[in-house]
Amino acid sequence: MIADLQNAYINAVERVGASTVNVSTAGAAYGPPFGRPWPRRGFGSGVLLDAQGHVLTTHHVIDGAAKVIVTFADGRVLSGAVVGGDDETDIAIIKVDGKDFHAAEFADSDQLKVGQPVLAIGNPLGLPGGPTVTSGVISSLRRNLSFGPGDGLPVIQTDAAVNPGNSGGPLVDLQGRVVAINTATIPFAEGIGFAIPINAALGVARQILEHGHVQRPWLGVAGYDVDRRVAAYYGITSRQGVFLAEVSSGSPAEAAGLQVGDVLTSLGGRALSGVADLVDGLRERAIGDTIDIQAERRGQALRVKAKLASRPF
Repeated sequence: MIADLQNAYINAVERVGASTVNVSTAGAAYGPPFGRPWPRRGFGSGVLLDAQGHVLTTHHVIDGAAKVIVTFADGRVLSGAVVGGDDETDIAIIKVDGKDFHAAEFADSDQLKVGQPVLAIGNPLGLPGGPTVTSGVISSLRRNLSFGPGDGLPVIQTDAAVNPGNSGGPLVDLQGRVVAINTATIPFAEGIGFAIPINAALGVARQILEHGHVQRPWLGVAGYDVDRRVAAYYGITSRQGVFLAEVSSGSPAEAAGLQVGDVLTSLGGRALSGVADLVDGLRERAIGDTIDIQAERRGQALRVKAKLASRPF
């Protein structure tokens, strides 16, 4: 049994190893106003998306890069060009020219289970010698990273050790299939890393390849979570939902009659506990969808329909 488990780990690493790459970047030069400036350098990881040389990585790895170098498991070092990236989901695509690329195999991340063994493969700390491997389990499937007001990135939590440089590299199951893309760690936290579910990553990648950017459905609101303090201050009957602090002019929300001070309590029949639920609900919709919204306005129930538009750039 131990031998079988050991072979499963080895085979998984060998299977995805040929598809895992190191990504090195150089940005604009910086330094003191006198003397010779030096270039900004960065490092990360990536995984081959297809046989045409498209590499899936994270946006923060290539953000601001003037030059991208991709190093393959077989020793090849190729120049890469950024096809596009999306800072909201932290996904980006790099293109390299060449042949004999081995695309990774991708699993269905919706089928993941907490406790499932996984392996993280990447280029931690930019160390030489090729990709390294760490092991762990799926710790949680219900995490959401927030980088600013009104946003949120659904992620998988794992205890497979990841460090700076692992970003963009694959998190794989014991069949060597990519289940997520490693994206972030929490400083000073031990044994906690986060990865973008591969279903979401591939959806973003397809839009980048097709449009050069991600087209998202847009409601046109901004707000914050309703809690007891907010409810008491504004006299809100609901104890959860999204308090609207802004309704954009010309937006679907304005056309539907929503106003600043309204509290969104349900989207498409699904109760909203806060902004994260609103963001997730909109991600599941398409541009042009008409969606039912339940809200509260000055203690009175309100129900409207909004036709989602394309988010302006």
